[in-house]
Amino acid sequence: MLIKDTKSSNYFNAVDETVLAELLHPKNDGVKLDFSIAHAVLKPGKSSLPHILRESVEVYFVLEGQGQMHIDHEVETVESGQAVYIPPKKNQWIKNTGKEDLKFLCIVSPPWNESDEELSSH
Repeated sequence: MLIKDTKSSNYFNAVDETVLAELLHPKNDGVKLDFSIAHAVLKPGKSSLPHILRESVEVYFVLEGQGQMHIDHEVETVESGQAVYIPPKKNQWIKNTGKEDLKFLCIVSPPWNESDEELSSH
């Protein structure tokens, strides 16, 4: 059994400027998965940088807080308990519009890899 805990995870500043911890990734954890899961945190008023995943599908699942999700020219309010589907090749970024940390899971299939992600513009 493999159990990962956000309380003991190593967080880092990701290329898109979210604070991120990889929870499950087949390359790092020796598990057979067709996806990876990371825990992301954005402070109030902060935004991730616009970016594109060239080949991967991504799902954000909002755990706490509220924000504005931007996918290409669409903008929607998101909050705790909601999942957002992000197709490949879409310009995406999220802004924390609340007064508390925005915490969400990033589920990427196939598993996230650095060469698939590129920074873009608004």
